[in-house]
Amino acid sequence: MGCHTADGKDLYIEKNDLKILLMGNPNVGKSVVFSKLTGMEVMSANYTGTTVTYTKGIINHRKKKGVLIDVPGTYSLDSTSPAEEVAIEFLNEASADVVICVLDATNLERNLNFALQVQEYGLPTVFALNLIDVAERQGISIDVEKLEKELGAPVVPTVAIRNIGLVELMEKTWEIMGNKENSITDLTVTEEERWQKVGKIIKQVQNVEDRHPTFLEKLGDLMLQPFPGLPIAVFVLMMALGVVVGGGKGLRAAIFLPLVNNWIVPFFRNIISLFITEGITYNILVGEYGVLVKGIEWPFALILPYVLLFYIVLSFLEDSGYLPRLGVLVDATLRRLGVHGGNIVPFIMGYGCAVPAILGTRAATSYKERLIVSSLVALAVPCAAQTGAFIALLGEHSALVLASVYLISFASIVIAGTILNKVIGGKIEPMLLEIPNLLLPDSQALLKKIWIRTKGFMIEAELPMMLGVGFAALVAETGMLNAVSGYVAPLTTGWLGLPSEATLGLMLGIIRRELAVLPLLELNLTTLQLLVGSVVALFYIPCLSVLGVLIKEFGIKISLIIGVSTIVIAFFIGGLINQIGSFIGLLF
Repeated sequence: MGCHTADGKDLYIEKNDLKILLMGNPNVGKSVVFSKLTGMEVMSANYTGTTVTYTKGIINHRKKKGVLIDVPGTYSLDSTSPAEEVAIEFLNEASADVVICVLDATNLERNLNFALQVQEYGLPTVFALNLIDVAERQGISIDVEKLEKELGAPVVPTVAIRNIGLVELMEKTWEIMGNKENSITDLTVTEEERWQKVGKIIKQVQNVEDRHPTFLEKLGDLMLQPFPGLPIAVFVLMMALGVVVGGGKGLRAAIFLPLVNNWIVPFFRNIISLFITEGITYNILVGEYGVLVKGIEWPFALILPYVLLFYIVLSFLEDSGYLPRLGVLVDATLRRLGVHGGNIVPFIMGYGCAVPAILGTRAATSYKERLIVSSLVALAVPCAAQTGAFIALLGEHSALVLASVYLISFASIVIAGTILNKVIGGKIEPMLLEIPNLLLPDSQALLKKIWIRTKGFMIEAELPMMLGVGFAALVAETGMLNAVSGYVAPLTTGWLGLPSEATLGLMLGIIRRELAVLPLLELNLTTLQLLVGSVVALFYIPCLSVLGVLIKEFGIKISLIIGVSTIVIAFFIGGLINQIGSFIGLLF
């Protein structure tokens, strides 16, 4: 089994492979179907636009190999967005053997319009009628046999999240492969004619019973209204913060720190002592800033607890369908920053990691919105690793300082967003956001998503962090730190009011932002210095991986502007806080 993600036309398929297109509207469970059929680690979220680039995976069935291509989810094939253009391109290539079109049983009318558009391209098509269990709970019954007759194609009821119907779906797919007998090839059908046919089909196959809405349906509707939607949002976000901060501190103190300090680090020190005596090499490996000491303690004992809990919270909010509701509530506020409420998801993802947040802006409807969201995330949204570092640094000293850092972050987002909205040309598109059903997430899918995200973070973060710690040990042991500190003393000790040793954090912060915070743990800082150091680290230059994504998405020029701006803002605001704080200290 193998798979990879690709952009554009970078897709390689062997000559004898069967090519299967997986298509459908957003939020119909298409990515879940893909993940189940291929076994690939693909994350699904109840939010429009999560699948922007296509993905392929291998299916082995009936001793034949098929390549399943997860085409970007779209509402139509009218070529009005990049996702629709990609979908149309796949259909026009005429090399696909079959299309699996996923339909949402709870929104059949809208889905049928897309289904008929797909059939117009003349490819053999099998339909997966997904979320059939949710439809039944809502009093919606669908006559599958009549629907098959109306569409002239196989229809398989499925509950993808629980693997129901997927075996039959593959059987039908293999049976219909290459059979173009009942396929439609008419791209001249008007939209009005198509909707008339949809209405006719719905009357024939669907029956909706009047019944009282469930508790989750009532709650989902209430979450969209200013009251009690806003109080619920505040409660949800406060609960999320409590889980991440309180739970992270508990995990760190009870499990991660004792494990690292009492077992892992002593083990490495004993092993290294057998081969290397005291000296520079020994100190670089297991000294105060040793690669096998801080390189393990910082990412695992100080950062991982918060990252893990953040991804638990984020995954739950995604899979429950709450995030789009939050987007509706904050739409009016975000429009003042030049973006619509649907962009709340990249913002929230930025609190996990800026890389997927910036990539997630591809779902935005205009270049202006993409650039604003990406700039704000790169400037003032602390990732989960930074959050862990801030809590480790400030949690035991001053909760007020920790809260102040995040208030400064929010204020900066509002101010910078307002400025960027006026400076960057372009328009803000209307918010076209589908509100999915409010559901209790499937535990298996939830655990899988949390594992994938946490594992991905550790793979991405651990190596750069260990390299950074190794560099720190080298700088500290060779005396390079003292030399560099002398050159930047006017900035570090003068303008920022930090000890000269804080220069190390500024040097390491270029690699990863949280490394600008963690060296401060080893210093005895005043409350004002803690605030200044944290604010500088908050705005400091984005991680190298973030800069790489910015260059890929927006080009070198814009990326350099963003990078330089963050450095200037970091030192300006940090120094301003120090000067004001020092002046107030002299008065009182």
